[in-house]
Amino acid sequence: MRVATKALDPTDRLLAERACERLIVEFVHKLDLGDPGDVADLFTDAGFWEWAEGDRRIQGRDALRSYFAGRPADRLSRRICTNILVTVTSEATATATTYFTTYRVDGYTGGFVPPRAPTQVGHYEDSFCKVEDRWLLSSRSLYLAFAGPTERLEAAAEPRSN
Repeated sequence: MRVATKALDPTDRLLAERACERLIVEFVHKLDLGDPGDVADLFTDAGFWEWAEGDRRIQGRDALRSYFAGRPADRLSRRICTNILVTVTSEATATATTYFTTYRVDGYTGGFVPPRAPTQVGHYEDSFCKVEDRWLLSSRSLYLAFAGPTERLEAAAEPRSN
């Protein structure tokens, strides 16, 4: 069902959509290339992240920071997000669906890693809230279509020569 946003100025709607898209990209950027615990700053105070199936739900900035900062220090990951569809539902709320693919190994010490199948393929369902002129995630739910265990590298691969 599509929610009508006729009352919103088209420019305001585009700005809201872009702000929400940026949060989606910042989330994976912080996990893959930054400090994973910093993803907590992208959520509202009471925001939560959950696996839709199972009982993994982390709520509140402190709990989110602790959870994401606890990932293994030797984990190499790259997430690819695509098909980001943001729907602005009011001046201060929005939702989004984003497809993602995750490549991930543990035991990384440097160098190239030989190509391998993705660890996860699925989608996120997000809710956003505008708080004091800043868009934040109020919830992120992860749905997996394909998943496997994170592989452990025995040793870092050597760079390929051409």
